[in-house]
Formats: sequence, C-alpha cells, structure tokens
Amino acid sequence: MAEVQIQIEAEESITPHENTPLLKNPDETQVPNRPDDKETCLDKTLQRLDFFLSFLGFNNQSSIWSFLLSWALFLAIGVFLPIVVLELSNCPGCEKDQIKSFEIGIVISQACLAAASLICLSHNLRKYGVRKFLFVDRYNGHVERFSDQYVQKISDSMRLLVLWVLACCLLKTAREIIRIMYVRHESWWQSAAILLAFVLSSTFVTTIILSACVMFHLVCNLQIIHFEDYGKLLERESDVVVLLQEHARLRYYLSKISHRFRIYLLLQFVIVTINQFLTLFQTTGYKGIITFINGGDFAVSSIVQVVGTILCLNAAAKISHRAQGIGALASRWHALMTCTATESSQLRTSNSMANLETAYKSGSFNNDYSESDLESLDFITAPTNVQLASYMSSYHKRLALVMYLQANPGGITIFGWTVDRSLINTIFFIQLSLVTFVLGKTIVVTAE
Repeated sequence: MAEVQIQIEAEESITPHENTPLLKNPDETQVPNRPDDKETCLDKTLQRLDFFLSFLGFNNQSSIWSFLLSWALFLAIGVFLPIVVLELSNCPGCEKDQIKSFEIGIVISQACLAAASLICLSHNLRKYGVRKFLFVDRYNGHVERFSDQYVQKISDSMRLLVLWVLACCLLKTAREIIRIMYVRHESWWQSAAILLAFVLSSTFVTTIILSACVMFHLVCNLQIIHFEDYGKLLERESDVVVLLQEHARLRYYLSKISHRFRIYLLLQFVIVTINQFLTLFQTTGYKGIITFINGGDFAVSSIVQVVGTILCLNAAAKISHRAQGIGALASRWHALMTCTATESSQLRTSNSMANLETAYKSGSFNNDYSESDLESLDFITAPTNVQLASYMSSYHKRLALVMYLQANPGGITIFGWTVDRSLINTIFFIQLSLVTFVLGKTIVVTAE
C-alpha cells in the first residue's frame, strides 16, 4: 500500500496532458489534444462555474487587492447594510413588530456561517483550481466517457442551488412585505428601500452559504460516478492487481476530499448548533408574544442553515455508503467467479466421463487396453496439478481482494469519524438531548 500511495502522489505532480488514467476500456482510443479554439461542453460548464464562484468571491482572492475587495463587499452587503438599515428604521411604537436584538443576532449568525464558508472554499479553490478541486482534471484529454455525466451532475447541482436560494428569497420577501404592512415608516419609498436592502443582504449571504454546501455535494456526487464505474469494472475485469490499484486510487481521492473539507464541515456543524441554541434561548426567554412578523427571520435563517447541513450530511453519507458497498459487490463477484470456474471444471469432467461411458457401451473400446490407452484415459478424466494450482492461485487472489475491500471500505471522514448513517443518528440524538436540556432550563410550568 505504501508503494501505491507513493505512485499516486507522484502522479499528482504530473501535468494534465501526461496524467493518464489507471484504467481504460479496450474499445476506447486515446483522444488527441484538442485545439484551444475547440472547447468541449465540460470546459464551458467549468468556466461558467468558475465565473459564478468568482462573482461570489470564492475564487477571486489570488492577489491582495482582490482579497480586500472580496471581503469588503461581503462585509458591506452581508453585515453593515442590514445593521445600518435596522438602526435607521426605528420608529415609535414598532418595538413589538421589530425586535432589534433578534434581528442583530440573526445577522451575526448568518454572517459567521457565510464567513466560514467563504474562507474554507476560497482556500481550496485558490490552491487547486476548479478542475482539481472537482477531481475532473485527471480525465481531461484522455477519457471522455465521463464528460457527459460530469456536465449532468454540475447542472443538477446548480439547479438545486438556484431552487433553494429562490425559495429562501421568496420567503424572506414575503416576510418583509408583511412586516412593512404593520411597521409604518415615513414614506412608502423608505419602506421599499428597507425591503430591498434586507432582501439583497439576506439573498447574498444565503447564496454564499448554500454555494459552499452545494460544492461539497457536487464533489461527492462526482466521485459516485467513479464508484459506479468500479462496480461495472468488477463485472468485466478479472485481474486482481488492477482492481486493487483502482480501489486504492478511489480511497486516496476520498481521503483528499475529507482532508479538504473537514475543517469546513466541523465549523458548519458547530456554528449551526450554536446558532440554533441561541435562537432557542432567545425565543423561550422572551416575555412577549413572538409572531411571524417579529420572529419570521428565525424561520428563514434556520431553513438556510438546516438545508445546508442536510446537503452536506446527505452527500457525505451517500458516498460513504457507496464506498462501503464495494465490499458486498466484490463478495458477489468472488462467489460468481468461483462457482463459474468450478461448474466449468465439473462440466468438462462430466462430459469426458459421459463420452467414455457411451463409447464403452457401444463397444468402441475393447477390453484389451494398452498402457498408453490407460494413460490417455487418466489424462482426460483428471485435471493436472498445473490447472489445479492456477485455479487455487486465482481463488486466493480474489479472496485477498475481498478481505482487503471489506477491511478498508473508505468514505468521508472528519478527523477519523466516518460520516455515515450511524454518525448521523448520533448527531441527531445529541442535538435532541441538548434541545430538551435547554427547554427544561427555560420553560417553567407552574401549577395554578
């Protein structure tokens, strides 16, 4: 395994036009280098994705000036704009419909989560670029059979992002419109400006938060393509060494994904947990009446945070269970190969014996056998030691591969903890215990 690890790390330093994939279909021919003026659909899709991320400030921090501009825009729109609007929108008699402490707490919580997303994703994009970040660079120019699936996965992820951002934007707009109907300002122009400022800030921060979650979701979905291809490879490939090397490559890329995203996932879980419990403390500790008008932003921010967490957990658990399922596929492949080899050997032996019995009954063989005839009969009915040794050697190789795959399933990990269904159940019950603890400390039922 150390030699495989060293070989994979050495391949990372090779330029994309020299980095050939480990496996190729025999019916596929190598595609020559494309001219620069002929861009494939995958190239155009990656360019649009890179432009979108740069527009949000993820991939726009290569120099000190772009770094300052990106963070200045984020702080201006995501933090200072809603706080300034809250200070300017004070009006007499509207304290019940607009609780400033609630609003400021929501702005800070959303800004913290967006800042964590911006820092972690920008670091990876600046270090690796979009292609290597998505792990599509190693197939560029050599294997074109995954290009259509890559484009489909990227398009589905972008549609998912647009859907959730649009839903959160509409919910925020509806909430602000309802609040404007109860919180009267000096003029309708001022009310419209406040509405646009709140909606713009919330949509910008929401897009940053969900974009980071969708990018992690996309990286995991792209790796699912290769695990599905590995399952098909078991059906057509019998070389155990090739299967072992390809699985080592898949595990290596999963470990790289885990290493790149572990800080982001950990920060997201911690920030979302803290925000939800602060929200629970604020809502249960407030002595007044909380309605959709004065507390609707709690629902909007909670939806954004929970949706982002679910996207990350779903993607991580999906790729982890797909990696763990390779062991079951390999066990089935080993059983089929063993049974097929045994049945074919028995079939050859039974056919030989049946032919001999038929010949004996028909009188084709006389009772006077020579020594050479008996030797030929023994050779037909019994396998040689070479055939038996070859069969046992392939059997033990397949068995060793199955044991290796079952002992090294792989998956997305956070500092050694594999993100699968068991970890998700653990997180759920920990959160439920904390919620009941907070409710037990804040809600008091008195007997009349």
